[in-house]
Amino acid sequence: MGQEKIFILDTTLRDGEQAPGAAMNVHEKVAIAKALERLGVDCIEAGFPVAGEVDFEAARQIAASVRNSAVSAFARAVQKDIDLAAQALKKAARPRIHTFIATSDLHLSHKLKISREAAMQKAVWAVRYARRFGPEVQFSFEDAGRSDFGFLKQMIDAVIKAGATVVNIPDTVGWQLPHESAAMIAAAVEAAEGRAIVSAHVHDDLGLATANTLAAIEAGARQVETTINGIGERAGNAPLEEIAAVIATRLADRYVTGIDTRLICAVSEQVSRASGMRVAPNKAVVGQNAFSHGSGIHQDGMAKAAGTYEIFSPELVGATPGGSVLTRHSGGRAVADALKQKGIELEAAAFERVFAAYKQVAQRHKIVPPGELARLIQYQ
Repeated sequence: MGQEKIFILDTTLRDGEQAPGAAMNVHEKVAIAKALERLGVDCIEAGFPVAGEVDFEAARQIAASVRNSAVSAFARAVQKDIDLAAQALKKAARPRIHTFIATSDLHLSHKLKISREAAMQKAVWAVRYARRFGPEVQFSFEDAGRSDFGFLKQMIDAVIKAGATVVNIPDTVGWQLPHESAAMIAAAVEAAEGRAIVSAHVHDDLGLATANTLAAIEAGARQVETTINGIGERAGNAPLEEIAAVIATRLADRYVTGIDTRLICAVSEQVSRASGMRVAPNKAVVGQNAFSHGSGIHQDGMAKAAGTYEIFSPELVGATPGGSVLTRHSGGRAVADALKQKGIELEAAAFERVFAAYKQVAQRHKIVPPGELARLIQYQ
């Protein structure tokens, strides 16, 4: 069996930007959209036009400048939202209106204060209305992760009949476990009956966004929604870099994306600067420590064969090799290599004296500064 394409909708510029403190200006959003296009994202969610002038103008400029990716604009299931989304997308090569309504009883009763029947009527109306503006309409069922499966399947059938080409199943609050995510997506795939692409949108409130997204793919989702660096509401969304890296390294025999993984770290850095959301050093794939090694055992293994402690090369994601970092955990091999890089090679007895001095110095530092290493030569 050949590879199946997994489409990536990246919502960094909509859901990602909703993270407190992450708001970007029009110039920053347009620049990131162009970077996402180069990265190979299938659909770029440009924003929520009804939210304000910046969102509308950024979506309008992105739609006019992006040619290779579809451009999506977010809209509630109300006419004003859909009209503004359509207006923002007028110059898009491939416009997609993305409209939504909540489907969990919790949201219906407490937030929207409407019945299930009313929600279905609004959803069907919204899709039909959005189809007036173009052939691609995505519908999302907010808080699907806590919705009744039976009702959700009825809603999926109804919006597809109304013209939805993508049905997105969000775990809006990151509630589900992987097996629950898989079961929900399997139910959605069954309800869709091949008439629309089933998409998964997962939040990371319990640290399961990547696992749940992969479970969704295994259950039949063929579009997944991501953000760069996993930024987004509360604990964030499924990180594009993790999903792309997992597919490229572990699932490449079965799935393929359009992502040029070599550009991942550059785009990650760009989004981090624009959003003000610092990437944690231990962040998978793009953190500064992802390809750095501080333990003597690991440093020795890496010197002999990189595959001992790196399951994929930094080059795969455009990262700079971190190599060995001198710490109090470093062994003689790492210290000798660091000295050799400075053009210093010592006889065994001299090196033992230097290394003993190094171990004393290293106790005072989290990372041993390069200057300290140079000063150790006095002990030879």
